[in-house]
Amino acid sequence: MELKIDNAKYWKECIDTIVNLVDEGVFNVTKEGVTLKAMDPSSISMISFSMPSKAFSKFDVDKNAGLGLNIDNISKIMSRARDGESLVMKDHENKLTMEFSGQSKRRFRTQLIDVRKSAEKEPNVEFDAEIEINGETFKDLVKDAGLISQYISLKAAKDQFSIDCRGDSGELNEVHVNDGSAIKKMSVQKGAESTFNLEFLENMVKSCPAGNYISISLKSNEPMKLSYKVGEAQITYYLAPYMES
Repeated sequence: MELKIDNAKYWKECIDTIVNLVDEGVFNVTKEGVTLKAMDPSSISMISFSMPSKAFSKFDVDKNAGLGLNIDNISKIMSRARDGESLVMKDHENKLTMEFSGQSKRRFRTQLIDVRKSAEKEPNVEFDAEIEINGETFKDLVKDAGLISQYISLKAAKDQFSIDCRGDSGELNEVHVNDGSAIKKMSVQKGAESTFNLEFLENMVKSCPAGNYISISLKSNEPMKLSYKVGEAQITYYLAPYMES
């Protein structure tokens, strides 16, 4: 297996979307591309990552491979990516070689691992509402909520998407109407409202590139689905609702 990305920092952006939630996982490499499905250690959230082969400048795969990796270690290596560098990844003798080429050549090798648990299936939810909202708007919304509470309620009604937060310091209500500004499009078959852990939601959206839109799918008291693109890569998260005991 040999994979090449002309802009090494692009792979760093992809890894950032994963390491925000999970510390290890299995990258499945096939002729179609690279995928990963993994749960966070608390099993509250899940990420599904998919990057097609066309996103790589070289994609030489003789047979399917499953690369168990410590995502924290990969993230630390990728943080050393420099402007103008390309990245070549190869698996050999139970190790992943990562070679950066620019003004110099640097070669890192990291051990493949047996991942303790992996997520095979995405939640099967028939969502009642789908919202496509400007990524920066939603990030700001999440930051606003963080001033008030550790939890955030998302609510979709006809032509309206809103959040509610309540905490010891006060309350927050923010409403966005489906007018084509912050919300690009919205489809509500039935009103939906659920409450989620704000820290997990913040980790999901922090790596959404500027100028991109975030798609949110809701059904009352069911896991939410949140997705966006990083270049050619598709990032999809699922987050279980918070239920008061």
